[in-house]
Amino acid sequence: MKKIILLLAAALLAFACASPEKMAQMAENVKVECNPPVLEAVGGTIDAVVSVTYPKDYFHPSAILEVTPVIVYDGGEAPMKPFKYQGEDVKDNYKVVSKDGQKVSERVHFEYVEGMEKCYLELRGKVTAGKKSIALPVKKVADGCNTTYMLVKRSGNLAVKADNYQDVISSTTEGQIKYLVNSSDVRSSELKGQSVKDFLAALEAAKADGASVSTEIVAYASPEGAENKNNELSESRGASAQKAYKQLTKDKDAPAVRSVGEDWEGFQQLVQESDLEDKNLILRVLSMYSDPAVRENEIRNMSQVFTALKGEVLPELRRARLIANVEVKNYTNEELKELLSNNESVLDEEALLRVASITKDAAQKESTYKKAIERFGSERAQYNLAVLYLNQGKDDKAEAGLKELAEDPDVLNAKGVLALHKDELKAAEDLFRRSGTPEAKANLGTVLILTGEYEEAARVLEKPQGCCHNSVLALILTDRLDQAMKTAHCGDPKVWYLKAIIAARQGKPAEEVNKYLQKAYRRADLKERAARDVEFAGYEL
Repeated sequence: MKKIILLLAAALLAFACASPEKMAQMAENVKVECNPPVLEAVGGTIDAVVSVTYPKDYFHPSAILEVTPVIVYDGGEAPMKPFKYQGEDVKDNYKVVSKDGQKVSERVHFEYVEGMEKCYLELRGKVTAGKKSIALPVKKVADGCNTTYMLVKRSGNLAVKADNYQDVISSTTEGQIKYLVNSSDVRSSELKGQSVKDFLAALEAAKADGASVSTEIVAYASPEGAENKNNELSESRGASAQKAYKQLTKDKDAPAVRSVGEDWEGFQQLVQESDLEDKNLILRVLSMYSDPAVRENEIRNMSQVFTALKGEVLPELRRARLIANVEVKNYTNEELKELLSNNESVLDEEALLRVASITKDAAQKESTYKKAIERFGSERAQYNLAVLYLNQGKDDKAEAGLKELAEDPDVLNAKGVLALHKDELKAAEDLFRRSGTPEAKANLGTVLILTGEYEEAARVLEKPQGCCHNSVLALILTDRLDQAMKTAHCGDPKVWYLKAIIAARQGKPAEEVNKYLQKAYRRADLKERAARDVEFAGYEL
């Protein structure tokens, strides 16, 4: 009996010792799957679910299996912490795998590093039973990694604050002819008065400067007496003022005349500006009644008030206004550039902002903004200078300038772009959402692509701001390929590259894919990328 027991023990020991080899020999029966089947980088990481199906009688009850997922790529390897499994008889705390067969799924996670776009994922196993360990055959799980989201254009959209420079300077000058009550006769004293003299002088000066001048006459009557009589009086005053204007200016073409009639609007304004003791009572009457006759009657009933009005207000309303609308052409762009070089002191803030906006030379643009800041403390120039620095990649200078400015929507967006450049995506997203400008909306779409929020990115970028690149990319990433192709109207090389990706995903012939790639190859880096890009696996490029 003792001999039989010893023989059984020896047999069991032999079986145990042989089990690692047996598991290695049977490794080809182990099935592996990966979801997604091609790895994909999202938000700087690679995540997938790896499933391993162990067949019946494969996993020995006394075995411990250690499985290490490893990404092998150009430039190195990236192993994960191993997963450990145990047979049913092992007294440990690993995941148990039944000898009757079992499917085991695990999530794998890797930080993306440059070069992983050309890689493969493999499982390296080591089985231990007793004191014996053996390496299992390596299992390749996935081949290649999709990094299409990294084509996102992340330089940032920035608005430049506009100048208020006027290409044409418009102004109005006027004189007045005043009339006696119930009269439309122009008195000679009025034509010699200072108001008319100043008007004529301004008119002559404008014509001498080559300005464009248009004139009109507006005639009124004070709101006292019958309305129809006052309307007739207003028209007569317009006619007499027009005649006087022609005599004074010797112009053959008389200005157009507009008759207002009773000037209740002017009446209300003069009362408001006056020191009359009962002006609030008068204004209340005007607000209570709209009928001119009722208004006049109510005011006349206040005899003391009406006496004051006859002396201070009503005489000012018996008039005809001589109006000249003057337009003078401001400095042209070329003249502004010349003045910047030879007589910069004549340029005001708006002129400096304008000349900076039309200057192509970056150094000259920077210098002009600095002059506007130095001379006028221009916050718009300070902001525009920060934008210039951001576009040049001089983020430290941009940050210093933005710190001095109040956080309006444009500044918030610019600070968001700065955060985007620093890869501070949460801060950038917050700033873009707070800003709300069209540029910030486009930039928010960039952040959403970088963080893997592709659906929201596609919604945010539905109407492209500027270049269509990121809008097309968001549509590709949400598998809206037809819409992406329709949206891809920009001529940028990276957009042509995206068109090639769309064509490849749609299974188009190699000729069509290469047609788009040839236009993308105006950028050498895109040609290098295409050679490694899993999007074009199976195509001869």
